[in-house]
Amino acid sequence: MERHTPDFGLTADDYGRHRAGFPPELITRLARHGVEASGRDALDLGTGTGSLARLLALAGARVTGVDPAAPLLDQARRLDAEAGVTVEYRVGTAEETGLPDRAFDVVTAGQCWHWFDAPRAAAEVRRLLRPGGRVVIAHFDWLPLPGNVVAATEELIVAHNPAWSMGGGTGLHPRWLTDLATAGFRGIETFSFDLDVPYGPRDWVGRIRASAGVGASLPQERVRAFSEELTAVLRDRFPGDVLRIPHRTWAVTAQAPGA
Repeated sequence: MERHTPDFGLTADDYGRHRAGFPPELITRLARHGVEASGRDALDLGTGTGSLARLLALAGARVTGVDPAAPLLDQARRLDAEAGVTVEYRVGTAEETGLPDRAFDVVTAGQCWHWFDAPRAAAEVRRLLRPGGRVVIAHFDWLPLPGNVVAATEELIVAHNPAWSMGGGTGLHPRWLTDLATAGFRGIETFSFDLDVPYGPRDWVGRIRASAGVGASLPQERVRAFSEELTAVLRDRFPGDVLRIPHRTWAVTAQAPGA
């Protein structure tokens, strides 16, 4: 069966304005696992609006970001300018970047590996990494817990888009370890940490519009209807100016052969 891939370019504005990016602590944790950013050549696959690419650049890496959606890269450049960093962006896919062999010390994929053809993407990462280079697959996932705002939001997404099947996640992605091991990477390690992200109600609605099950998949009239209903749910069931949304940061790191 052919898998439908959402078009995040359709929701680039919401994506750039409302989706919380990876926490800076991720870079600190990666350094403890042997993934240094300062002075390194780094490639961020599926970079989107540049959340992870920007953190790498702020930490002193020379960063290239690749994504198939040009509108997301426009948002990334805007956010980079606000952050005072420069990242080289190019339109492309994780499976065929068009970049030269052994050009990078670090290759990352943040919140996107599940959209890739894993065997082809892993082979491309091996081609792009220098001997002993590091690959990082990272996620920053909301956590649905019984009765919380995330669980209520996921219920509403399914009501508006029954084809959406990405709810109920734990923020852990063990299959990616097998993807990397199969491709010949070694020294595979994982870590995770949890934190709450504050969202205003309007920002949470915008963040959910910028998700695969809503703005990247549904026609605009259905996105508007979803937004109105989620706004009502937040007003009636989760009143207040700040929603504290539990998230889990999870990453797997591995080393390319040849060190």
